[in-house]
Amino acid sequence: MIMAEGLTDEDRLVLKTAAFGAVFLVSNVDPGMVAVLKESLAASGAFAGASGVVKEALTTGPLPRLPRDSILEVEATVLPALGRAVRILREKAPEDVAVFREVVLAAADRVARAHAGVAPEEAAMIERIRAALAEPA
Repeated sequence: MIMAEGLTDEDRLVLKTAAFGAVFLVSNVDPGMVAVLKESLAASGAFAGASGVVKEALTTGPLPRLPRDSILEVEATVLPALGRAVRILREKAPEDVAVFREVVLAAADRVARAHAGVAPEEAAMIERIRAALAEPA
């Protein structure tokens, strides 16, 4: 079994980009200033509740840089990063693949529920995130 040392800085950045980006996508479907604070707290609670390699990757080091020009650019970065993160974990820490999926989906769900319940657009984005996290055929 390969331990956390098997993850490179680049691997950790992919996991962070995927996880934080997923939260960003859900949060920006239905933006609002008050909502942003509640949503940030909700997501950080989910990340802090992670374990193993996933917790280490999500709670240490620098924050990822996401595109700022459009939500479409963010999606084009984040959705592939989700699949890449799963592949990295499957190769280097297979016992943490399920943990990563659960943490990302829990954070996305918490963000959606943090302010006035889950909007249909948020639910649709969570489904896109779930599909990106799915095992390849």
